Amino acid sequence: MDFPVYLSLGPLQLHPHPLLEAIAFGASFTIARRLGRYRGANDTVNPAQRLLVYTGALFGALLGAKGLVLLQHWPDLQQQGFSWAALLRGKTIVGAMLGGWVMVELVKKLVGIKVSTGDRFIFPLLIGTAIGRLGCFLTGLEDKTYGVATALPWGVDFGDGIARHPTQLYEIFFLAMFALLLRKREQQGLVSGLLFKLYFVGYFGFRFAIDFLKPDPDFWGSLSAIQVSCAIAIPILLTHRRTNRI
Repeated sequence: MDFPVYLSLGPLQLHPHPLLEAIAFGASFTIARRLGRYRGANDTVNPAQRLLVYTGALFGALLGAKGLVLLQHWPDLQQQGFSWAALLRGKTIVGAMLGGWVMVELVKKLVGIKVSTGDRFIFPLLIGTAIGRLGCFLTGLEDKTYGVATALPWGVDFGDGIARHPTQLYEIFFLAMFALLLRKREQQGLVSGLLFKLYFVGYFGFRFAIDFLKPDPDFWGSLSAIQVSCAIAIPILLTHRRTNRI
């Protein structure tokens, strides 16, 4: 397999990353919309407030996704001279989740929303992330989400002659198993806001662990900027008592 793996659409050869990223956004939006209708019968948040929450989440996610990836790859940016191409390249789902979470909390505090608004977004986010990670895998070395070298039989050569951990596929497998677990817990009944907390804690814990298998630059000690962010966020989530505010 040669990377990146271009996908055929009639006469067109499409780069996998933007294509699957667009599919991920579309799938997430569609699922979120349907879940919103399904769970909206007892919703006490009016349409104007919900629009503000959605706008805040989107704005925070964009800022967080770009801000954390810049911090993650700061040494590379210094070597590349902070060109616009380098500054605009890349984003991280961890930063998007953190930025969206913080901004939504600020918006809800400003407009006086005291009920959970996050649970309905967990499965759309989970599915979108899995689709996006497939795009990362098919992109290969360009995406910088691959793992370190490995002698394991399932190591993948992304084009540099080195068999590496396919960390993107590890994440897709984790997300599939995690989705089944969360769905089972949801069917058993959960306090409003707890599904959100479970997903964020579980995903951040996974990223903290799996990123040891990635050749990312150290930010603090042997930890990358993404790992430090996850390590800070997890205890905050675990000690956040007012789960109905998430």
